Formats: sequence, C-alpha cells, structure tokens
Amino acid sequence: MATTLQIMTNKLAASPKRLFIIDGLGALLTALLLGVVLVRFEVLFGMPKTALYLLSMIAIVYTIYSLCCYLFNFSNWRPYLKVIIFANALYCVITIGLLFYFYKQLTIVGLVYFLLEIMVMCFLIFLEFKVLSLNHK
Repeated sequence: MATTLQIMTNKLAASPKRLFIIDGLGALLTALLLGVVLVRFEVLFGMPKTALYLLSMIAIVYTIYSLCCYLFNFSNWRPYLKVIIFANALYCVITIGLLFYFYKQLTIVGLVYFLLEIMVMCFLIFLEFKVLSLNHK
C-alpha cells in the first residue's frame, strides 16, 4: 500500500513539469505575502521592510525562472530542476540568516511564519530531490 507521499512523488515523477508550476506559483505566493501583506503588518511580524522586500524580490526571480521552465517545456528538465533545488535551499539559508540577525525584533507571529515557510520549502526541496532520483539517467 502506497503512502500519500509515495503517490505524490510518483505523480510528480511521471510529469516533472508540474514541479516547475508548483515552485513558480509557490514563489509568487511568497513574493505577494512578503512584499504586500507582511510589509503592511511589519509590527505584527517584526521583520524589517528592507528584509521583507529583499526576500520578496528573490521570490519574484524564482517565480519568473520556474514559470519559464514550465512554459518552455525543456526536454532535458533535470538541470533546471537542480537550479531550483539549489535556489530554494539558498533562500532557506538566507531566511535563516535573517531570522538570526533580526531575532530580537521578531515577534512570535513572525518566527512562526518564517519557520513554517522554511518547513514548506524543505518539503518542496525533498520532493524535488525524490523526483530527480526517480528519473535518474
């Protein structure tokens, strides 16, 4: 009996192009949350606007990259997925660095938000690695 994670991974492995749209839409959501919502409620989260705008701009670049990968339908998608994996891991490292740097300013709500974001990103990275390993050449 296959687990939900195995079923999800197998579906994504059968159509790896889906990972690009998932990644791109997720990055777009992140960019909007950080660059529009969190900046308006900076006091509630504690992360300075400059850091929120930085993370939002990074997410916009990831959105463009991932959606282009999805739209252009590369036959050799593996190197492009590797770039996304590296970029997502780098985003997590930058976010963790900002959490440490601004720790004293962050509120509980801010910490929870960013820790949840990192957890979601780590899960996505895990799925992307699984799809790469199932489609090895």
